[in-house]
Amino acid sequence: MNPGDPPPPGRPWPATEDGDVVDTGPMRVVIADDAVLLREGLIRLLTESGHEVVAAVGDGDALVEAVVTHRPDISVVDVRMPPSHTDEGLRAAVEIRRRVPRTPILVLSQYVEVSYADDLLATAGGAGGGGIGYLLKDRVAAIDEFLDALNRVAAGGTVLDPEVIGQLLVRRRRDDPLGTLTPREREVLALMAEGRSNTAIARALVVSDGAVEKHVRNIFTKLDLPPDATTHHRRVLAVLTHLRA
Repeated sequence: MNPGDPPPPGRPWPATEDGDVVDTGPMRVVIADDAVLLREGLIRLLTESGHEVVAAVGDGDALVEAVVTHRPDISVVDVRMPPSHTDEGLRAAVEIRRRVPRTPILVLSQYVEVSYADDLLATAGGAGGGGIGYLLKDRVAAIDEFLDALNRVAAGGTVLDPEVIGQLLVRRRRDDPLGTLTPREREVLALMAEGRSNTAIARALVVSDGAVEKHVRNIFTKLDLPPDATTHHRRVLAVLTHLRA
């Protein structure tokens, strides 16, 4: 591999232990969306931001083929695509993760599809790993936020739209595994689910970095997350617990 080349799929871009993502630099991207205007808009946005769009397709089968062929650094995928416009994008994403493990995928949806989000997040755990993101399409209009999410997912992180988080929380079961967390710890965990680093969480809550680190340690302990896992992996496990609760 030549200096400056992106790492191959299956090896995420480096991330710090507190979840901050290092600038990924130029990326090779596959886009899948049957809405031509949005697809062309994404191509232009990503190209002008220094990335290379190696394929732009309009259905799930073409998406799988494009990713297997090009092995991009990340794929941006619409949930609803032809022929039924239900969950083709999601099913294609799951198939991609099976055939090309750890391939980062950022899913875009017009509406919050709670069951789709839960299925997608399930692929973030375990040995498969790899970056996962779920954003509403309106978020693309906030260009800096969208590009930041793209970088975080490419780096192996989990980034979720606040609206998705809110609707998943509504489904919380009575046997809530988060019941032992304090209100502040729940706030910290919710911000972790948005892909924020400890430093960003500290700024949002107007507390010290040390206070956030203490809350994160308490969250790991109360959720009984394996102490032998890396901090980054335990953050993913904590977020998955948060969203499935």
